[in-house]
Amino acid sequence: MAICIKKALEIIISNVQKISYEIIPIENSKERILAENIYATYNLPTYNNSAMDGYGVRLDDVSKKVRVIDSVFAGSSKEPIISDGEAIKIMTGARVPSSVEAVVPQENVEILGDNYIVLPSDLKKNQNMRFIGEDIKIGEKLLSDGDEINYATTTILASQGITHIKVYRTPKVSVFTSGEELKLHYEKIEEYQIYNSNTPTLLARAKELGADVTFVGMAKDTVESLKEMIENSLYSDFIITSGGISVGEADFTKEAFEAFDMEILFDGITIKPGKPTLFGKIGKTYVLNLPGNPLAAALIFEVFGKIVLQKLTGNKNIYHNYIETKLGVDLNNKQGRTTIIPGFFDGSYFIPSSKRLPGMVGVLHNCNSMMVLGKNIEHINKDEIVKILPINWKFFSDTKKDFFN
Repeated sequence: MAICIKKALEIIISNVQKISYEIIPIENSKERILAENIYATYNLPTYNNSAMDGYGVRLDDVSKKVRVIDSVFAGSSKEPIISDGEAIKIMTGARVPSSVEAVVPQENVEILGDNYIVLPSDLKKNQNMRFIGEDIKIGEKLLSDGDEINYATTTILASQGITHIKVYRTPKVSVFTSGEELKLHYEKIEEYQIYNSNTPTLLARAKELGADVTFVGMAKDTVESLKEMIENSLYSDFIITSGGISVGEADFTKEAFEAFDMEILFDGITIKPGKPTLFGKIGKTYVLNLPGNPLAAALIFEVFGKIVLQKLTGNKNIYHNYIETKLGVDLNNKQGRTTIIPGFFDGSYFIPSSKRLPGMVGVLHNCNSMMVLGKNIEHINKDEIVKILPINWKFFSDTKKDFFN
């Protein structure tokens, strides 16, 4: 029995488990998902230091002539002591001696010669000084299990002297399809055949989302051929197929999967396009069988397949996030079933695609987002606020949100 989109997402989120971890150098960790919590083992700064090139002085010497008795450079362990009437020259990042009460930028003093300077009249305690632990304190939680690594998180890791981290393993994904009327894009077709666009699409999309993807092959319209494809895919964490699960005489995919004692978690979604969608599990391998129609398959993968991958990678952000914008045109919709509408978001408006039949292939390359309409929505006026989900970039949240319109 077909279930609603919200129930289908709940089933995916509650059933899919993150996979094992590996240890890699931080230089190779871009876009990987952290599999541990990271705590600070060093204060940053590790010592009180100067925020600029200037002079370390005492507050009682405001507006006075003082003698420069020494210089301190970044990286030096020297810590000269100054008394009233004295100053030290200090460079950016250099340790500030405990006797210094303020740092004056070098451009704000009058240089007299013979190591004498005149201080300005507006000294403030601790000005232009950076203090130990001001940025990061020992014991502070810096990164969490489930965080995605980027250049900024790499900066934090390097600042703590961390060279290697635990990250979740890249999910292994297998893709195959069925249908003897289909031919691969490098084969010659007859007039009664069509090119298989689903498999290259799903291969490319899963790679874009960070998976290690393998093309298993094209199955013939027999149970035995499909069983061979499945058996060769069971090393994977996630199998993605398309077609072969409707009620046609040559639709054997479900029968082939059931031969491997697949646990069917849901079979059918009350959504258009994409009602004949199946999600199940064989051992530790998850299976998403998408519709055969190209646009339907691609859109359903955006709603459900991406969440499977978010869970497998260990990412803590497992819920669809959305952008609120204005609808660019009046939109009519047939009630009764949740509807996915692809379109283009120009930064101010969402413009629904004028073409969106399930079997079309020339739609998504002009789209960068989509909206999901609740089953009772019949009409939305131009300029009404709508929620849209991105297609060409990842936009997820660690908090569950209602993205229905």
